[in-house]
Amino acid sequence: MLLSYQECIDKYGNDYQIKKELNNGNLYMKEKGIYSTQRNTSEIDVIQQKYPHSVFTGKSAFYYHSLTDEVPDRYYLATRRTNSRINDPRVKQAFLRDDLFDAGITDIQYNNSTIRLYNRERMLIELMRFKPTIPLDYYKEIINNYRHISFELDYGIVEDYASLFKSGSRFMNMIQMEVL
Repeated sequence: MLLSYQECIDKYGNDYQIKKELNNGNLYMKEKGIYSTQRNTSEIDVIQQKYPHSVFTGKSAFYYHSLTDEVPDRYYLATRRTNSRINDPRVKQAFLRDDLFDAGITDIQYNNSTIRLYNRERMLIELMRFKPTIPLDYYKEIINNYRHISFELDYGIVEDYASLFKSGSRFMNMIQMEVL
């Protein structure tokens, strides 16, 4: 179980007791301010603990949804515009308006971790939004995988997400041409 420094203070009482638990091997420091009761923890869990107000998006979400087999080079996180900048070389951050940020957040199980990310319907809209900036072979791989799961998607929800954007009708036309 991962704990923040404040949670460790609440659980163990003070900094001296935390250091004592670290020395006894009952607690492990993963990063500054992040502690674990287990020796081995996933880096995904550490990222989520460190940035609790973020959501996995982009290449990370496509990978965790099994829409691509290309492992992302960084963790792609979305935050609200009002959140502070993440200064972590492992993370690529995107700032979103509040109405866009909240649409489509879900939790999935991935290798014994619960990951907070955007659902497949929202990621289909994101794929259409960023099509010009995505390498063609990567785009084709994801679109092909969307075609295989097209019967599982809720297109009413896709339309709702598309309506949040100025180019929503264009995104829906693209989806009809390329996925359906």
